[in-house]
Formats: sequence, C-alpha cells, structure tokens
Amino acid sequence: MDERTVALLGKDKYESLKHKKVIVFGCGGVGGYVIEILVRSGIENITVVDFDTVSESNLNRQIIATTSNVGKIKVECIKERANQINPNCNLVARNEKLLPENVDKFNLEQYDFVVDCIDMVTSKLTLIKYCNKNSIRLVCSMGTGNRCSMPKFEICDIFETKNDGLSKVMRRLLKENGIKHQTVCYTNQDAKKQKVIGSIAYFPAMCGVTIGAYVINKLLEETN
Repeated sequence: MDERTVALLGKDKYESLKHKKVIVFGCGGVGGYVIEILVRSGIENITVVDFDTVSESNLNRQIIATTSNVGKIKVECIKERANQINPNCNLVARNEKLLPENVDKFNLEQYDFVVDCIDMVTSKLTLIKYCNKNSIRLVCSMGTGNRCSMPKFEICDIFETKNDGLSKVMRRLLKENGIKHQTVCYTNQDAKKQKVIGSIAYFPAMCGVTIGAYVINKLLEETN
C-alpha cells in the first residue's frame, strides 16, 4: 500500500514516519478522518480512545458509520477498518472515557503526537491541562457543527481564534487555568444559531483531514 507514498516522500522519510506513535482521543466525525489519514499515510502505531458506540445519527458524517456497524463499539470498528487498509497497522483500541482521574494511565509521554477530537469540554480541558503540564505535543479540534458552506479550516493558537463558540468556551477555561497557548484546528465561518446541533458529511471530515495533514507534516519535519 506504500508505493505511491514512498514515491512522494522517499524511502527514508517514509520509514521514519511509519514508526511514529500517535494517540487520538475520539473517533467520530472528526477523529475518524484523522485516523484514516494517519493509517493511509503509513503510520503503524496508533492508539484510539473512545467510549461510544455507532448510532444511526452517525451515518451522515462518520467514516466508520454504516448500517451494519450500528450498535457496535466505535474503537473496534476503526481498528477493523485500519487493519483492512494496512494489516501491519498496530492500532490499539481503548474503549474508555478520558477522565481527570485516569488521564495519567494513558502514558501520553510515549507518543510523538496527541490528537484531541473530543466533544466534551471537560475532557478536552483535562487533556490540554495534562499535555501542557508535561510538555506533550497536542493539537485539538474545535467546532464543526451547524455549518454547511465550503469548509475553510486553519491551524493556529486558540487565542487567535474568533467566531467559534467552542473556541470561546475553551479560551475562557484555559485562561482560568493559566494556560497561555494551545494549537487548534478551527474555522471562523459563521454557524447557524439553533438548539439542535446540525451536521453535514464534509465539514467534520475536512477538519479531520486538516488535522491529519498537520500531524503528518510535523512528524515529517523531524526526519529532515
């Protein structure tokens, strides 16, 4: 599966990339596409953390969501998909919820990159606080709901974000906790104001692809 990627990157860079270790928290609308990019780019050491199961409401946007997967554990579905793409991929599926009392049990120091694609604000804050305290490289996804225009995502510091509800909440929480920097993937495109959060296939997908590309490029920089 690596012929075209090696042709682009060269054998040495590809081999270096292949042995990097990445952990992704959340494998839904955004996280599923991050994992897809990592697997197809050749990374063979990936840990995925999620506590949810596939539901019918996921069918419109999540890469692991099919009618045959409804009711199944998400991390098991993403593991099966990864192994179908690359049988050499060592994807560790952890069906559990990130909490303040268990964050240290994930041994995040062993990873070259940590990716946050969690929906819950409390869990996002837990992960950011831990990574910030321990100087662990982390990128976080911000809001993707209630938008359907042409997606325009960017990677920046959270304190440079604007016009995004989740980013606003997280900025306040980080200030309260004395955290001055955090890399995020976000869009400043207008979101519809409505009680029920709506979604469409391509918006979270583009966020996930952007994060995946960012992680890959940062890891490749280390091979120069």
